[in-house]
Amino acid sequence: MSEIRFPLPDVGEGLTEAEIVQWRVAPGDRIALDQVFVEIETAKSLVELPSAFEGTIAELLVEEGQTVDVGTPILVIRTDAARGISAEPAPSAPAADAVPALAVESEGAGAVLVGHGSSGPTRSRRRRHPSPGGAHEHLVPPSPTDVPATSASAAAAPAGGASVGIGEPARPAERADDGMPVIAKPPIRKLAKDLGVDLSRVTPTGPIGDVTRDDVIREASQASVFRNIQTPELPADRETRIPVKGVRKVIAQTMVQSAYSAPHVSVFVDVDATRTMEYIKRLKASPDFAGVKVSPLLIMAKAMIWAARRNPTANAQWTDEEIIVKHYVNLGIAAATPRGLIVPNVKEAQAMSMVELATALEQLTLTAREGKTQPAEMQGGTITITNIGVFGMDTGTPILNTGEVAIVALGTIKQKPWVVDGEVRPRYVTTIGGSFDHRVVDGDVASRFLADVASIIEEPALLLD
Repeated sequence: MSEIRFPLPDVGEGLTEAEIVQWRVAPGDRIALDQVFVEIETAKSLVELPSAFEGTIAELLVEEGQTVDVGTPILVIRTDAARGISAEPAPSAPAADAVPALAVESEGAGAVLVGHGSSGPTRSRRRRHPSPGGAHEHLVPPSPTDVPATSASAAAAPAGGASVGIGEPARPAERADDGMPVIAKPPIRKLAKDLGVDLSRVTPTGPIGDVTRDDVIREASQASVFRNIQTPELPADRETRIPVKGVRKVIAQTMVQSAYSAPHVSVFVDVDATRTMEYIKRLKASPDFAGVKVSPLLIMAKAMIWAARRNPTANAQWTDEEIIVKHYVNLGIAAATPRGLIVPNVKEAQAMSMVELATALEQLTLTAREGKTQPAEMQGGTITITNIGVFGMDTGTPILNTGEVAIVALGTIKQKPWVVDGEVRPRYVTTIGGSFDHRVVDGDVASRFLADVASIIEEPALLLD
């Protein structure tokens, strides 16, 4: 048996430090292969570090909330089986007995997380073992029709208080108001858990009295509104001091860099979005979109892709030496999360069908809300949407995402008086605002780009051209 010191790895971003957010283990705990043992925060994302070894936790060397440099030892593991790649041996252990851990040493760099960055030849195949309390406890069991009834796999506990085992039907929780059982499929229970929705308080609209995806999302939206209108009591302390670190530090640096390096120019246009709302209603009723969230953001995303193809310099990058025009669209979606603002992007969005794009947007949103967006998902963006309409805002002047030259804000869509054929009628109206890097995008291009986006919102049928 020997001890090793596990160094904080570079998770493939090239960053130099990270904050220890939450330990998933304690001294004396057994740690299993692939078990998540710590959450770290860096570059505006939470990253879970899985274990590439088995053993016992001897000591935690860093406290939660502390920021440490890459390569700094963060815990000591006592183990007797070499299962990973090289790690820094503890002083008390002979170098020859040092047990491989999760990090690898790459030439000219520090430790790199397995699966990211540099890689070397594989020494041996690792056999995966399920472990209670490990990373596998976060997996959602498939529906009973997907797995034989004889399966002896461990059960997972979904939201709503029901215990669901793989290969057995869900045991529904009782509804809070009338004691009736809650009927919901495992994916719906996971969605409810992700959004913090109590299934016993959701009114089901499914064909057999089951809770649907729309039911959960509607309940989550209502709960969010009620939380927003609650007025908390003033704290006893006269001031609250918040350290500038982690997400907030990165946001501040990025916003300052963008605002003071790229000369912003902004334009706005009011749009009749009535046909978009009608189109969304038809898509929701289509069997092709069953189980997929459809919202104005989907049409906006398609409009951005279409407008970028017609105005290529809006989908570009400035490098001082040259302008790089991108002939692909990695569409960024600004997302407000409990940990701060992040901008993950949908890779190769221009090649996606409407259903594929809707699915990708939904997954991106759920992952961001869970705080599990990975660094790679926020890199390589080419153009961005910020949907401020979800907060009831009409418009705004968004700041460019660093490295991009265009960002468009979608305002709230609501009924307003609108002149149609010389008559004032109630129509669904929104305001679209765009900010552009004036070094790359001239005023006429910015105006044409935003006009193209507006034309799709006014008439989605143009997407069929």
